[in-house]
Amino acid sequence: MFRNVLLAVDLTEPSSWQHALPAAIEICRSSRAKLHVCTVATEVSLQVASFFPPDANQKLVEQAAADLAQWIRDHVPAGIEVDEVIGQGTVHREILAAAKKVNADLIVMASHKPGLADYLLSANAAHVVRHAPCSVMVVRG
Repeated sequence: MFRNVLLAVDLTEPSSWQHALPAAIEICRSSRAKLHVCTVATEVSLQVASFFPPDANQKLVEQAAADLAQWIRDHVPAGIEVDEVIGQGTVHREILAAAKKVNADLIVMASHKPGLADYLLSANAAHVVRHAPCSVMVVRG
């Protein structure tokens, strides 16, 4: 049913993948789909960029790529074809760009029970659901 499943994760927040990863793996196994794991690297904003070296954003992307590769080795079981996708910028925009890049049939991402701090975070899931070029599975944590 699916060929390319995009799993969006925040490597610093286990709740972004603890429930979503098993769902994505099961879908990939049952559909023989490729798993594309996407994370969004921190970005040095223009307002503070002058305080950082010129290559700071590139180093942040490189570190995110290394961290994602390790996360995949630690959490994705053997037998799942997996690809890494690194974005940098606004989270929901980068997830949507990654979905287009990998021709995703399905985006899998987590959502939390809303608390005061989660209202800012849940906006990413809501934006992805509204603007995705494919189906979106939001897994409640």
